[in-house]
Amino acid sequence: MTIRAIVTDIEGTTSSIDFVHQTLFPYARQHLRRYLHAYASEAHVAEQIAAAAALEGRRFANIDDAADVLERWIAEDRKATPLKDLQGLIWAEGYAAGELAGHVYADTPVFLRNWHAAGKTLYVYSSGSEAAQKLIFGHSDAGDLTPLFSGYFDTRIGMKREAASYRTILERIGVPGESVLFLSDIGEELDAAREAGLQTCQLIRDARARPFPAHRQAKDFSEVVVD
Repeated sequence: MTIRAIVTDIEGTTSSIDFVHQTLFPYARQHLRRYLHAYASEAHVAEQIAAAAALEGRRFANIDDAADVLERWIAEDRKATPLKDLQGLIWAEGYAAGELAGHVYADTPVFLRNWHAAGKTLYVYSSGSEAAQKLIFGHSDAGDLTPLFSGYFDTRIGMKREAASYRTILERIGVPGESVLFLSDIGEELDAAREAGLQTCQLIRDARARPFPAHRQAKDFSEVVVD
């Protein structure tokens, strides 16, 4: 069947892994402790701190105790929703101040616009929070790309290596799996998407991507087949 919708990952797919790990993560770590001290009394931030404590299985003694744990999670690249939410809030400050600009590969805006113009409905599914996803594309070095997307999904719907997460996406977007293409550089994510009935394509943009031959592969978006 013809592809009607495309769901794309970010790291290693639309954007450089290095940008996330060498720019965004260090920025969040640098500003995390200050941010928590400044905003811990705000309801949403307090909620995320409490959620992080629950995941740790204990109560935090103070703000610095919470910051110690969250900084460790950043170093571990933990896919924990409270951390991702707080990182998104910190990055929002950085983008607003002009200290950050979202990286996208040169072919990304070209093909996102082409697919959108061709009537494909575009979505993002990333372990980063929905807010962080919108920041990367809204403040990208190719301009504001957010008008091209119809929706964003993060770990609140489930983890990316679980088929149930992709079934939830299909329910939300109302398109049958055989008409939805999922793009990612991670083979285990593609396996889960295929189990849920989606079409798949693995992006092999650099030597760090581990090929999964069971899926179609592309070195960039110019090789992705969407018809």
